[in-house]
Amino acid sequence: MNSAPLRSFTSSLRSIPTASSWFDAYVALSTSLMLLQTATNQLIPANVRSQIYKTMKRYLFGVVAGKSSHITIRETWENMGRNELYDAVKEYISSKISRANRKLRVGKLGGANRIAKAIEGGESIADVFDNIKLTWRYSQQDQPPTNSSSSRRQMSPEYQYVLSFDENDLEKVMDSYLPHILDKYKAMKEGEKVLKHYTRMNGPWQAAELGHPATFDTLAMEPELKKAILDDLDRFLRRKSFYKKVGKAWKRGYLLYGPPGTGKTSLIAAMANYLRFDIYDLELSSVFSNADLMQSLRNTSNRSILVIEDIDCNREVRDRLEEDDDDHSRKPKYLKKFTLSGLLNSIDGLWTSSAEERIIVFTTNHKEQIDPALLRPGRMDMHINLSFCTFNGFRLLASNYLDVQSHPLFEQVEHLLETTEVTPAAVAEELMKDDDADVALSGLVKFLKRKEMEDGGTNDVVDESEVPLQRSKKMKIEEKTKIDDEQIKN
Repeated sequence: MNSAPLRSFTSSLRSIPTASSWFDAYVALSTSLMLLQTATNQLIPANVRSQIYKTMKRYLFGVVAGKSSHITIRETWENMGRNELYDAVKEYISSKISRANRKLRVGKLGGANRIAKAIEGGESIADVFDNIKLTWRYSQQDQPPTNSSSSRRQMSPEYQYVLSFDENDLEKVMDSYLPHILDKYKAMKEGEKVLKHYTRMNGPWQAAELGHPATFDTLAMEPELKKAILDDLDRFLRRKSFYKKVGKAWKRGYLLYGPPGTGKTSLIAAMANYLRFDIYDLELSSVFSNADLMQSLRNTSNRSILVIEDIDCNREVRDRLEEDDDDHSRKPKYLKKFTLSGLLNSIDGLWTSSAEERIIVFTTNHKEQIDPALLRPGRMDMHINLSFCTFNGFRLLASNYLDVQSHPLFEQVEHLLETTEVTPAAVAEELMKDDDADVALSGLVKFLKRKEMEDGGTNDVVDESEVPLQRSKKMKIEEKTKIDDEQIKN
C-alpha cells in the first residue's frame, strides 16, 4: 500500500500555525498599529487628519456626504441689537449672484453707478470655501411685536439667511468661513462704500442711500469753527484706547443750535461724508415708549451717527390711545410713555457699553428751551452755534455758486452782512437766481438792503454805477429789480 499521500497529509497538518502563533502575530500587529496611530496623532494636526479621513471615506468607500447642518443668521440678535454678521452676509452674497439665480431684487442706489442685486425669498446661492461646499438661502416671515406696548403696530417681517453645509465642516465654517465674510465686509466698509441714511416710522429701520453732497469744503461757516469741528472729530477717531482706558463708551455728542437755514443738516451730512459713517435719523414722534426707544437704538450699527432733530419740539411724555380691533371703539387700553429719563438712559446708559465709534447729534433752533440734563458734558460734549451768514461764509458761497473769488460788490455785501441777520440758505438762494455773477450779486445786494430795511435799518438803494456793467446786464438787473419791487408790494 502506497503511504505517500498519508505522509503528505501529515506534513500539511504540521505546517498549520498553532493558536499561540496566531496570538503572537496579532499582538505584534496591534502594537505596530498603536505605534503608527500615536505617531500620526503627534505629527499630523487634527484638522488635517479629519480631512484625510473624510477624503478616504469618500473615494475608498463611496460615501459622498454626511448629514447637513444649518446655521440661521437673523437681522437682529436675540432682540439685543442689530446683527453685524447679517449685514456682512448680505453684502457677501450679492457678490456671489450668478446666472443660475433667477429670482432677484434689483434697484438703483441713488448716485451710485451700479445696479444693486439681492436674492428673493426661497432663492439659494452656492459657494465654495477651502474645498467645502455651502449653500445660502434667504427667507423672511412676519413676526409679532416683541412687547405688549407695541401692539398697535403692524406685524413686521423678520429677515434671515440660512447656511447649509456638511455636518463634518461645522468647525471650519465657524472658525474660518464666517470670520472670512466679516473680514471682507469690514474691508469694504473701510474703503469706498455707499453710505446709508436710515429712518423709521413705527417699525424697523429702513435704509436709503445717503446722497447728500455736503462736505466741509462746501460749508459756509467761519474757518476757525470749521477747523475746531474737524480737529474734534479726528481726535475722537484716534482715541479708542483712551476711551477704553478711562472706562467710557467710545461715543461723542454734538449739539447744533441756531436759526433755521443756518446749515445744521448740511453739517451732519458733511460729518458723515468725512467720517464715512452711516446716519440713523430718529424722529422722536415715532417713538412709542422707552422700551421702543431702547430697541431702536440697539438696532443701530457701529460707525454711525444718530441724529435727533429739533429736540426742543418733542414732549417728554406721550400718551397714546389704543383702538380696539374687535369693536372699533377707542378707549385708553394702556398707557405708553416716552420720558426724558428714558432718552437720557438711551444716549449714555448701559447699551452704549458695547457700541463703538458712535456720534450722537441733537439739533435745535432754541437752545434755551432744552432741559439742562441733555446738555451736560458726556451727553453733548461740543455745542456748535450755527448762526447767520458771515462775510467769510458768503465768500465761500460765492466761490461755490458763481466761481468768483472777488468782485466790486463784495465790499457792499460785507458791510450789509455786518448789519443784517440773514442765513446762509437765504444767501445761497439769491446766488442761485442767475448764472451771471454781476446779476446775481446785484440781486443779493438788493435783497440785503430790503432785509436791512425790514429789520429797522436804513433803506439805501444800490448804486449800480459802482459796478462797470454792460448795457444788457444793466437792463437785466433793472428788470429783476422791478420784479422784486412788485413782489414786495404784493
